[in-house]
Amino acid sequence: MKNIRVARRYAQALMMTADSPKAIDQITADLDVIKSALNISRDLRRLITSPVVSAGKKFAVLREVFEKRIGTTTMSFIELLTEKQREGILPEVIEQYKALRDTKYGIINVDVSSAVEISSQQEQNLSEKLEHYTKKKVRVRFSLDTALRGGIVVKIGDTVLDSSVKRQLELLREQFIHGHVLN
Repeated sequence: MKNIRVARRYAQALMMTADSPKAIDQITADLDVIKSALNISRDLRRLITSPVVSAGKKFAVLREVFEKRIGTTTMSFIELLTEKQREGILPEVIEQYKALRDTKYGIINVDVSSAVEISSQQEQNLSEKLEHYTKKKVRVRFSLDTALRGGIVVKIGDTVLDSSVKRQLELLREQFIHGHVLN
């Protein structure tokens, strides 16, 4: 929890350096490059989290790996993290920066689980309805969940819209248990 708070502060500082939407997008692209490299290279992940390797050595390696692939603003930010010995929280900073960017642009993440594959036309229709429902741009992640038996489950932040057959059967069962008569 502490790392997330610290990562959020660093992400906010990085966001404040971006003075235009173009700069925000450039930093996002740079952070995607870094995240991809961290995901691919176990050695790089070990390097940034190692308490034995000096900050100077870490920055020299990070500069060698990223200097020609990312912008100067992002490279300066990596240098700041290294100087403050916070390079180990870089993955969390990246996630927090993306969350801040999404908030700034009015984008929310929505997870949709369905019992069967959804066609691209259905995905588009559902995305449009979710944008209308939330009054924000939505980034929808669709997944298949065969345990649902039928219907869909939509998760928007802490809100769950459950129209699955499984949930409808649970509601029906509760009505029978509590003696509610269906008309």
